Amino acid sequence: MEAKVLGAEERLSSIEYDIFVSLRKEIAVECARIQKAAESIATLDVFISLGRVAAEYQYCRPILTDNGDLVIKDGRHPVVERMNSSEQFIPNDTEIVKKESQILLITGPNMAGKSTYLRQNALIAIMAQIGSFVPASFAQIGIVDKFFTRVGASDRLARGQSTFLVEMIEVANILNNTTDNSFILLDEVGRGTSTFDGISIAWAVAEYLHETPGKRGRTLFATHYHELAEMSLLYSRIKNLHIKVKEWNDRIMFLRKIENGSCDHSYGIQVARLAGVPRKVILRAREILANLENMELTPDHKPILARHHESNQKDQTDLFNGIQLNAMDSAHAELVHQLQHLDVNGLTPLDALNLLADLKIKALSLGN
Repeated sequence: MEAKVLGAEERLSSIEYDIFVSLRKEIAVECARIQKAAESIATLDVFISLGRVAAEYQYCRPILTDNGDLVIKDGRHPVVERMNSSEQFIPNDTEIVKKESQILLITGPNMAGKSTYLRQNALIAIMAQIGSFVPASFAQIGIVDKFFTRVGASDRLARGQSTFLVEMIEVANILNNTTDNSFILLDEVGRGTSTFDGISIAWAVAEYLHETPGKRGRTLFATHYHELAEMSLLYSRIKNLHIKVKEWNDRIMFLRKIENGSCDHSYGIQVARLAGVPRKVILRAREILANLENMELTPDHKPILARHHESNQKDQTDLFNGIQLNAMDSAHAELVHQLQHLDVNGLTPLDALNLLADLKIKALSLGN
């Protein structure tokens, strides 16, 4: 009896294992059928899920073409619009016509939605090519052979690779492997190095994609380098877009709407204020920015970054890019006031010439 009791647990384990082996053999015989059933269920689950969200969230049926264009009306990000319940998602249009607007240069402040706009267009194209309806009111997608992204900032410390090196490796991969039918997302290329180097690299990358046969993929290029906006004047298939913001009471409101043209302000200081940077730092940053914008230089022609202004009063700027009205004499103020209230559309050609001559005389007198 003692032997039976002591060996019961061992026999129990043996019996359990025998049952397990027997069951495993039976399942193995039906393995192919089980895997096929699982694959069918998974496929059905995907189609049901895509169909459900398409019906619930007003997706449209995309039109796939081979002309290389990409036209999206009221496009939305399928994830962001569902995750952010605090504000309504603002839809945006995208129109890349390869013979007219192959590269879209997008400017706007941080937090305005540039990266979301880039990603949503790529996701819409991917969803269209897997057979899904897409989050838009209309979508015509030219078939994409490769998707490339240079988005975000990261380093690879274990490999001894800095953030900028990683960025350049990714850019090199894009430039070496893209085709005319590719879709490219470039977000802040060149930001990991000095301003002049960054502008030079970003310009050269956009120029390469525009000018090199076989590499002219559809491109969305988000940047803070406003100098790149001039490329639209030099290259026929580069178009400027910006994300609209509204300034009010020294604050900015993000309207999230894509519009034609470039943005000439980054609003970095306002964004820093929104993030909770101490007021003293914000005020000092404004002083330094004013010094830079007004080209206040030392005798050896370097910006006077250390100079403190007597007042932190908000600078009022006119169309001459940052001249401070509170530092002007009455003659300056009068001239600026005249320009600001000038009705250009109401002038005849003769009136315009006479007015221009008068303004020139006043400006020359101010310079003396």
